[in-house]
Amino acid sequence: MAARAYWRANLRLLGLLLSIWFAVSFGCGILFAEPLNEYQLPGTGFPLGFWFAQAGSIYTFCVLIFVYVVAMKRLDRRYGVSED
Repeated sequence: MAARAYWRANLRLLGLLLSIWFAVSFGCGILFAEPLNEYQLPGTGFPLGFWFAQAGSIYTFCVLIFVYVVAMKRLDRRYGVSED
């Protein structure tokens, strides 16, 4: 039963993080690019929609990897499957 709860929590976390990445990459980079292009990234002059399409989704993905690592370490400790 604990293994099932652990797996469910893992999938919930993964689904949340992938949803955030999808919202940033597809939403900000494609769907909302036109309205976001009305603003510029401070200090660069690049339109914000262009930045999200080119680099923002990649940066978001890298940050989400670190968030996943930290969250999984907590999850592992909570369910007693930590490697420490």
